[in-house]
Amino acid sequence: MRNAFIEELVSLATQYPHIALVVGDLGYSVIEPFADRFPDRFINAGVAEQNMTGLAAGMASEGYHVFTYSIANFPTFRCAEQIRNDVDYHRLPVTVVSVGGGLAYGALGYSHHAVQDYALMRSFPNLLIAAPGDPMEVRACMRYLAANPQPSYLRLGKAGEPNFHAAVPDVAPGKWLKVADAAEGGDGRATLLSTGAAMGIAMGWRNAPQYRQHSVHSMPLWSMASKPEQAAAVQPFDVVETLEDHLRDGGFGSWLMEAVVGQPGVTTRLRAHALTPEVCGTVGSQAMLNALGGLGAVPPV
Repeated sequence: MRNAFIEELVSLATQYPHIALVVGDLGYSVIEPFADRFPDRFINAGVAEQNMTGLAAGMASEGYHVFTYSIANFPTFRCAEQIRNDVDYHRLPVTVVSVGGGLAYGALGYSHHAVQDYALMRSFPNLLIAAPGDPMEVRACMRYLAANPQPSYLRLGKAGEPNFHAAVPDVAPGKWLKVADAAEGGDGRATLLSTGAAMGIAMGWRNAPQYRQHSVHSMPLWSMASKPEQAAAVQPFDVVETLEDHLRDGGFGSWLMEAVVGQPGVTTRLRAHALTPEVCGTVGSQAMLNALGGLGAVPPV
């Protein structure tokens, strides 16, 4: 996902001369194509993420669309006040880019476990979450954000994620994307709905006996503002099972349930799969921690 991000950012910066990139003294071996091509629109703010976000907000107020870039929790939780007061409140075009969403940096411990970031970022009323599930969705989200600059959060995996879309899809906030039909056909009344890197988990689960009649959908763009249309999106399905590499509390499944609460007969169709809190105190590989948290390659019965 990181490679797709920087390739798309360089391409878009050629088209949009107001795009800038600010990093927190990392991203080396990734961000060089942008820094070398657009040195006047690249700033290394140092190990000072709060200052990085304030700087980005100031640049955005002068007409730039600024992408800030750092690992996991550093550009989000460490900068929560600046995102809330400087970026979201003033509706400034700053895209906070977090690389290593979920447990991608699981071997570095809890400080790098990005499993509460949805809960934080979706609480800001003007901020759009972009959580692509594969490199094609990264490109789609980047193109949408460039064409619609606004307060936003781009949550990336780390590297090596496969493509599940054959081409770059059309994305919009709150829109469900069809990724795959059910492995055994089925009547189309059950689906696995993922956001972010959980798409890979959903694609694996669809081959398990209990999910062979589930299609797979993804939602790469969502926010407070895209809640109203979700009840209608759920209606065609008898069962919608959400997947996310995030804790259940405050996550994507919770967001969808909030969106349809009060709609007769809709909430009962939803089931949420998310990480359990056991992962918070554990160090290990992404695959091991996902399995520990209930999102392993073999789905729970």
